[in-house]
Amino acid sequence: MEKARLELVRGTLDVLILKSLFWGPLHGYAITRLIRRQSDDALLVEEGTLYPALWRLENRGLVATEWGLSDNNRKAKYYSMTNEGRRRLRADTRTWEAYAAAVAKILSATEPPAREA
Repeated sequence: MEKARLELVRGTLDVLILKSLFWGPLHGYAITRLIRRQSDDALLVEEGTLYPALWRLENRGLVATEWGLSDNNRKAKYYSMTNEGRRRLRADTRTWEAYAAAVAKILSATEPPAREA
């Protein structure tokens, strides 16, 4: 059975990128690969979506950049999370967990809620 590819819900890419950088600096391709692997191939982030998000995060002071060499010895820009990025990741994680719990509660309902008086 083929796995479904999921569309990213608006606002999720930033938190997914920050979470990808939680374990250390990565270049763009490595970020997309990590998101794909962590989602069991359900989420595919295209370059045209990734790099504008990375620039936005950099402009907001949530990620920093540094040039380095990739695994195949090519020059690559590495992204790392700043302290402000770590704070944002914690806050966004709490928000997404609350959102996901609320949606799950609605989707798992077996009967409508009691009527309000």
